[in-house]
Amino acid sequence: MEAASSSVTVPSLDKTDFLKLQNGSDIRGVAVPGVEGEPVSLPEPVTEAIAAAFGQWLLHKKKAESRRLRVSVGHDSRISAQTLLEAVSRGLGVSGLDVVQFGLASTPAMFNSTLTEDESFLCPADGAIMITASHLPYNRNGFKFFTSDGGLGKVDIKNILERAADIYKNLSDENLRKSQRESSSITEVDYMSVYTSGLVKAVRRAAGDLEKPLEGFHIVVDAGNGAGGFFAAKVLEPLGAITSGSQFLEPDGMFPNHIPNPEDKSAMEAITKAVLDNKADLGIIFDTDVDRSAAVDATGREFNRNRLIALLSAIVLEEHPGTTIVTDSVTSDGLTSFIEKKLGGKHHRFKRGYKNVIDEAIRLNSVGEESHLAIETSGHGALKENHWLDDGAYLMVKILNKLAAARAAGEGSGSKVLTDLVEGLEEPKVALELRLKIDKNHSDLEGSDFREYGEKVLQHVSNSIETNPNLKRAPVNYEGIRVSGFGGWFLLRLSLHDPVLPLNIEAQSEDDAVKLGLVVATAVKEFNALDTSALSNLTHSS
Repeated sequence: MEAASSSVTVPSLDKTDFLKLQNGSDIRGVAVPGVEGEPVSLPEPVTEAIAAAFGQWLLHKKKAESRRLRVSVGHDSRISAQTLLEAVSRGLGVSGLDVVQFGLASTPAMFNSTLTEDESFLCPADGAIMITASHLPYNRNGFKFFTSDGGLGKVDIKNILERAADIYKNLSDENLRKSQRESSSITEVDYMSVYTSGLVKAVRRAAGDLEKPLEGFHIVVDAGNGAGGFFAAKVLEPLGAITSGSQFLEPDGMFPNHIPNPEDKSAMEAITKAVLDNKADLGIIFDTDVDRSAAVDATGREFNRNRLIALLSAIVLEEHPGTTIVTDSVTSDGLTSFIEKKLGGKHHRFKRGYKNVIDEAIRLNSVGEESHLAIETSGHGALKENHWLDDGAYLMVKILNKLAAARAAGEGSGSKVLTDLVEGLEEPKVALELRLKIDKNHSDLEGSDFREYGEKVLQHVSNSIETNPNLKRAPVNYEGIRVSGFGGWFLLRLSLHDPVLPLNIEAQSEDDAVKLGLVVATAVKEFNALDTSALSNLTHSS
C-alpha cells in the first residue's frame, strides 16, 4: 500500500468542503472512483486530516495525562477499508497518539474496546474509530467515533471536521514523515475474540450457565458479505447451535448478493428463503457493520421494524415491568397500543436518528423516568444494560437468551416462543414512505434555505387539518406533523440531512391510504418547489 506522497495531487479544500462530509453523528463520503457523478470526497489526505483532528479533539477532552493516548481502529468489508485504515493510522500519528488496529471488526466492538479492561489487548482504548458507511454502496466509506461515554454527537463531529480543515491546509509529506519518525506505535490486536466471547458468556448466563444452551437449535445467519460473518462460528457454534445454510458470511466489499440492510426487501427475502430452505428454527441478518439486525422465525415471519421493536419490548418489559420504550417517530399506532395496553409499558415516540433515540432514553433516566430500551424502526437498538450501545449482535443475543432460557425452564423450544411474544400486535395492511423533494434552485425559495421552506410546508399542512373533523393531530409529537384519521395515520417531517420531506402513511386499506395521501396533496398543492409526483402516483392509483 503506497503512503501519501508528493505524487498524490492534494485538491484545494476549505471548511465548507469538510463540513459536507458530516452525516448526523457520522462522517461519510465517496472513497473510491467508479460511479458517474460521484467524485471522490474522502481521499487519503482528507482521511489523514480527519484522523489527526480526532486525535486533537481527544487530547483536548482527556486533558494532559502521564501516558500516551491510544485509539483503536477497525473497519468493515468495504474495498477502500485498508487504504483508509492506513491513512487513519498516519493521521493519528500526526497528533502523537498510539494506534491499535483491530482489522475487520464491528461498530459495536469498537465502542466496547473503550470499556474493556484488559491490558493484554491494549484495552481500554481512549478513543475508537470505525471505518464504515453502513449499508451504502461499495464506493462510499466513512467514520464513526467513540469514547467510553459512547458515540460522538453532531456538535463533536462538526468540531472535528472544522479542526480537520485547518490541519489539511498544513498537511504535507514533510510533517507526515516527521510524525512517522516520532513513531507513534501501531499494534495489531485480535480484539474481536474478546468481544465475541462476551456475547457467548451472556447467553450462557441467561440459561443458568449451561455450556451449550442452544444445542439442537438450527440458526442461519446472513451477513450480507459485511463484517457480521463471525456470528455463526464465533457465537452460535460455541453455544451448540447448528449453523448450516448460513450465507454470505465472507467479507466482500462489492456486496454481490444483496444490500446488507435489514430494511431492504431483497435482503429480508434472502434470509427468509434460507430459513425455509434449511427448515431452520431462526434466521438472523445483519447490516454491514453489525450495529443493526433483524430476525425471521421458523415459518418465515419477519422480526424487523415494528415487529422487532414489539419483540424486544416484550422481552425487556418482562425484566423491567412498566419501563419506557423510546422509539423513533415513524412507529405505528398499533405498536403504541401493544406496548402500553398489552405489555403494561410506556411508549415514548421521539425523533428519527439512532443517536436522538438513545440520547432521549438517557435523558429520561436522568430525570427519573426509567427506560431500558431505545430502538429505531431501522433496526438500531440499544439497551441500558449494554451501556446504551446500538449493537445488532447484542440485540440478537437478547433474543437467543429468551430461546435458551425458555427451553431451560421447560417453556417450549423453537422460535414459536418468540412469535407468541408479539401476538396481539396490530399491524397495518398498507405502510408507505414517500419522499417529497424540495428543489433548492426553485424561484419559490427566493434565496432562502430549503429548511425554512420545508418548515413553511409543515406549518401550512398543520393549519389545514385544523378544520377537518376526520383528522386529529397527535397531542405529543417531537418531529414534523403526525395526524390520525381514516383508520390510519400519516407523518410528514423534514429530513435530517437532505432537502426532502419524507411522508409516512399507514392504513388498513389502499383506499384509506389514498384518503390520507389526498389530505397532504391538497394541503401542499401551492408549494411549487415541492416534487409531489410520488403523492400523485398514490392518489391516482385508486
